Amino acid sequence: MGLFRNSRPPLLGIDISSTAVKVLELRRQDSRYRVESYAVEPLPPNAVVEKSIANVDAVADALRAAIKRSRTKNKLAAVAVPASMAISKVIVMPAGLKDEEMHAQIELQADQYIPYPLEEVNLDFQVLGPSPQDPNEVEVLLVASRSENVDARIGALEAAGLTPKVVDVESYAMENAFGLIAKQLQGEGQDLTVAVVDIGATMTTLTVIKNNEIVYTREQVFGGKQLTEEIMRRYGLSYEEAGRAKRQGGLPDSYEEEVLEPFKEAMAQQVVRSLQFFFGASQHNSVDHILLAGGCAAITGAPELIEQSTGTPTSVANPFSNMAVASDIRPQRLTEDAPALMIACGLALRSFD
Repeated sequence: MGLFRNSRPPLLGIDISSTAVKVLELRRQDSRYRVESYAVEPLPPNAVVEKSIANVDAVADALRAAIKRSRTKNKLAAVAVPASMAISKVIVMPAGLKDEEMHAQIELQADQYIPYPLEEVNLDFQVLGPSPQDPNEVEVLLVASRSENVDARIGALEAAGLTPKVVDVESYAMENAFGLIAKQLQGEGQDLTVAVVDIGATMTTLTVIKNNEIVYTREQVFGGKQLTEEIMRRYGLSYEEAGRAKRQGGLPDSYEEEVLEPFKEAMAQQVVRSLQFFFGASQHNSVDHILLAGGCAAITGAPELIEQSTGTPTSVANPFSNMAVASDIRPQRLTEDAPALMIACGLALRSFD
């Protein structure tokens, strides 16, 4: 299964996170994209544990429900493995090799770059362009993931009646969707270092993009599940009730001050810490912009608090702000869900590669 195969018919972008599956379909209308259909379907607890699929049937059931709710007729799909489950390396190869020659050469050399036996991995590559050092060579991006990670995702899609066409890496899908948002930033993102902080239910992923290319990525265990668990503990609710109350309201007046504010403080601390890791690992000591993604990005007041804590302009990711929207989609709901749909959007964009 290729990690980078081009495709022509529209693909459903399928994002499988630890608490939900997200399905998104885009169409191209002249020079604009249009959101054709989408749905977010919650997963039962522990169906996906820190991005590893533990219960393929539960994920397939949620996918079927999401597809039904989205009312799409499309069955072709793109899915992604987390960056932590993939190995990416830029290597140089002689220019002028045909695809199959390059594939054979890479297979011969791959064990230098990949710490697993080749029969246990799915491998793909993409030619990036001429090597700056030598015009007779090209730079090639080599990406590998253990087959079990890829197979679990393919298995869930197939069990839900979908045909997987593309398996990508979440960080590249994020970079793809960022391309839409870059247009809204100063100089369309050129010469800017942007930290995309995706705060999901259990994981926070920092992806630093410079000149519209990924230069750093790191995952940490932290997310909105901690807020849900605190609501459960404080107000004696079940996990489902707490999740619903968090989204829809109806909690006591003390909730804002006693539970939500400390969680927002913890979010801001997490962003500061993630950035410190990046500064420690790179030549940078600042970023130009922070883009908040993931389910927690929608928490009122979070971007302002993070901006205050980091001293860096912070905004909430919305890859759909310049898109047309199908008539049966509620635009306000889409805007609320948008920060959590970055990966699904980046995958759906693979239709137009």
